[in-house]
Amino acid sequence: MAVLSYNEILPKTIINYNNEPYEVLSSHIFRMQMRKPVNQTKLRQLVGGKVVEISFHQNETVTEADTGKIQAQYLYTNRGESWFAEEGNPKNRFSFPEDSVHNKVQWLSPNASVEVLTYEERPMTIKIPVKVELAVKDAPPAVKGNTVSGGTKLVELVTGAKVNVPLFINTGDIIRINTDSGEYTERVTKS
Repeated sequence: MAVLSYNEILPKTIINYNNEPYEVLSSHIFRMQMRKPVNQTKLRQLVGGKVVEISFHQNETVTEADTGKIQAQYLYTNRGESWFAEEGNPKNRFSFPEDSVHNKVQWLSPNASVEVLTYEERPMTIKIPVKVELAVKDAPPAVKGNTVSGGTKLVELVTGAKVNVPLFINTGDIIRINTDSGEYTERVTKS
């Protein structure tokens, strides 16, 4: 585990803070008048997902978290838990509470491949692709002249997620979704 000084705590780094792993979301080093420099950061707890703002001063150090990655497949979500199995070792199954990974799992169809971040060999969180392709399960018909709302309609995807799309999208179309923003990006194939 590497020891990081205050100015090495940069975005996408995973650090130990209060004996727990945190991902650095943003950092900004600045100096106020005659004071010493400070690194103002936003950290996301990998276990619970809570975001905190912490300022690290010039004399402070932190250790880089000892994390690893494994490839896994999403299996299903049932009774408040989302289940995964390690690729190449299907007997190694593990779950996360649904509320901690719901914003990622809603874009996954069964058997989708994901990257699992581990801390001390325990699964902590999942990482999914930025863009995924999903089929439209249910799309209401477009009503001619209904462009007051910007020409969009709410459709349901095969995973159960709902997203706003342009009026020309129909049931059975495959569309590409940006998983960071949860927005439609383009139609891949027409039904």
